[in-house]
Amino acid sequence: MEFIIKNFKWVMLVTGALTAMMFYGFFAPQMALESMFATSFGGELETLVARSWSALIGLIGAVSIYGAFVERHRVFAAVIAAASKAVFVLLMLIYGQDYLAAAAPALTMDVAVIVLTLVFLVAIRARGVPTGSAR
Repeated sequence: MEFIIKNFKWVMLVTGALTAMMFYGFFAPQMALESMFATSFGGELETLVARSWSALIGLIGAVSIYGAFVERHRVFAAVIAAASKAVFVLLMLIYGQDYLAAAAPALTMDVAVIVLTLVFLVAIRARGVPTGSAR
């Protein structure tokens, strides 16, 4: 368990950097949707929603990177990132079956982050560290 606690920052750093790359969708929303879901769209509303979605996902990546470097906020950042990823995974499973194959790489990473975050939280709890600190 100690290994998990000591090295979880690297999980947050790597997955945070990968997640933050979705910022590119703010500037190229059509390309982001095509690469993520293998589909295209048209219209101003879709462009607005895709840009907003990309920015929010990018911010989750930035929060993860921040949590990797600032230990006292690591638990909070990890929970926010994992919760965001859980919402995406659930929405894809419920409403996005047509896009599961195209989104498989992102879904795989997101499920891995969710599981690793749960393991990290259990390890912290088992160690008896207050939830505001991951020391």
